[in-house]
Amino acid sequence: MDTDAPTPVHLDHVLDGLAVNPALPAAMVRRLFARRHGFGEVAGRADLTEDMIEEIVATDDHWLLHSLALNDRLPHRFRLRLAAHSDEGVRAALAVRAASAPRRMLEQLVDDPEPKVREHLAQKDGIPPDLRARLAADPDPAVRAALAKHWTQAPEAVRRILLTDPEPEVRAAACSTYFARLPHPVPPADLLPALLADPVTRAGAVVHAVLDADTARRLAEDPDAGVRAELARRPDLPSALRAALAVDPALSVRVKVFARPDTPEHERARIHASVHEASRSTAEPGPDADDEAFLRWYENSFAPTELRILRLDWVTADPLPHLDSPYVCFRASAAAAKDLPAEAVARLLGDEEELVRLTMAHCAPHLVDPATAEDIERRYSRRDKFTFWWDGAQVLPFPPQTLRRFATDPQPRLRSLAPRDPDLPAELAGRLADDPEERVRRAVAAHRNLPLPSLLRLLADPSEHVARAAAAAPFLPVEHMERLLTGAGL
Repeated sequence: MDTDAPTPVHLDHVLDGLAVNPALPAAMVRRLFARRHGFGEVAGRADLTEDMIEEIVATDDHWLLHSLALNDRLPHRFRLRLAAHSDEGVRAALAVRAASAPRRMLEQLVDDPEPKVREHLAQKDGIPPDLRARLAADPDPAVRAALAKHWTQAPEAVRRILLTDPEPEVRAAACSTYFARLPHPVPPADLLPALLADPVTRAGAVVHAVLDADTARRLAEDPDAGVRAELARRPDLPSALRAALAVDPALSVRVKVFARPDTPEHERARIHASVHEASRSTAEPGPDADDEAFLRWYENSFAPTELRILRLDWVTADPLPHLDSPYVCFRASAAAAKDLPAEAVARLLGDEEELVRLTMAHCAPHLVDPATAEDIERRYSRRDKFTFWWDGAQVLPFPPQTLRRFATDPQPRLRSLAPRDPDLPAELAGRLADDPEERVRRAVAAHRNLPLPSLLRLLADPSEHVARAAAAAPFLPVEHMERLLTGAGL
């Protein structure tokens, strides 16, 4: 073993990486059970034997047991034991993995004395419907609200209970404009009058209600902007009300009118301009302002972004007329269409807006030629928080010769793509390990061709993320794993 290997400066993070290293020998896995720092990640390993699990349970350490409870491969008999554990955090972790749990465990958790455990259970699909339905009568409103928000396809009898719950927060969750699952539920028709009359359920009921002239006019004058916004989405909205909502004081309402297929183009342009202008001129509330004022300010501030990121199904269904739209959301919605002509794909891949380019590349990566793929990656910037998902994605493939060229590119992002080549030469891998950019060193840390001296240096990297990635590398020799454990007193 190389006795001159540098000493890690982030030993705890190195041990976190070692805990998930798939090549860590069983005897060394066991030594990590004695560690009392970190979040017990070693207990989440897929290769734990039943003897190892017994040892972990015997430690009675919160984080080890919490991680064990989250382990999808945990045998049922251990889940049943943990379901009786005194640590409510451990029982809540079991509820997070409820979909694959035995019924006996679920019967225990559905009556757990800790509401947070039952709330986690209410959110999980895949558990027996009869057990889940019992949570509609749970004594804690937060549990019932979680059930209403997540179990969108509950039997009608259950949804009726939730829609008529005595607690406003439960009714609001059961008849909402947002649910955690799709498709959104449709309230029973006989409950709609009461839901429309109730301020906390009115916005969620608008889209389902029978819209006569008097009802439409009353909803258009509702003091809740959320109600007016939902009204603005109705396809049967009279044109006079659509025009009135196009100049609504709440910019979120105007955005909904902007998104309608029947909005005249001159009116759409006027809304677009007015939303940006009004958003710029809205002053931030002072420290003494009430919550309502802050909410209005936030919604007005976000409205231009909402205009930009809208996804319009009617545009996606008929994309070609919108390829040159002045609105980013129209072009991005067009880019989400299937079977676009090659000319349309090329135009959208070259769009000036990154959101449009990435949407098109994500929807049809097989149509992106190598030169365009490289251009997209070169131009990528995380400045747009709505395209951040691209940063770690591997949507566009590159041939080995391109990835090797990237290894010496001036742009750190492209250098970080080079390790995607599984046969990257050791010389280039070693060079990347000495890169000044953290993201590059992190990307190459687990490469199979990284020279050992380089890998050992990364264990002592000033970046905790790089050091962890190096320790998780399956190509780290066992003798160096031993050195790390011994150095940590394990």
